[in-house]
Amino acid sequence: MQLNVLTETKGVLKLELTGETHTLANLLREQSWLTGATQAAYAVDHPSMSQPVITIRGPNPKKTLSEAATRIAEQSNEFSKAFSRATKK
Repeated sequence: MQLNVLTETKGVLKLELTGETHTLANLLREQSWLTGATQAAYAVDHPSMSQPVITIRGPNPKKTLSEAATRIAEQSNEFSKAFSRATKK
């Protein structure tokens, strides 16, 4: 994955998620709403020719996106542990 900063101004962060799909972009968008974004959205201009671009607006979009990524990692770890427990039976 490569992140390309397209816009970084006070209250706005726009990143291109090179090598990613709707899956990660949608997770980041959803978790950003839950961690303080006033606006969180993503777009893919063309499904086979462009990369997802996520836009976060709020008081501190960098912090918001960082917290969103941390929440996703924590939830993934919780799922992994629960899955391991469930499949050991």
